[in-house]
Amino acid sequence: MSKLVFSVPDMSCNHCRMRISKALESAGLNAFEISLEEKTVTVEASDAEAVRAVIDEAGYDAVLKS
Repeated sequence: MSKLVFSVPDMSCNHCRMRISKALESAGLNAFEISLEEKTVTVEASDAEAVRAVIDEAGYDAVLKS
């Protein structure tokens, strides 16, 4: 597992944070941090594309930061 950081520019409020949190938890991902200030989601996972897809399903565009 590695630490993956995604930029989520459309995330703006606690509702956004809760929606993404629930989506990640439903996908079995429990080691994550969401920063509204930085508009980032940091996840401990091995498959970046799968995490991006989960965030996308929640309604937010996510881009993996290098």
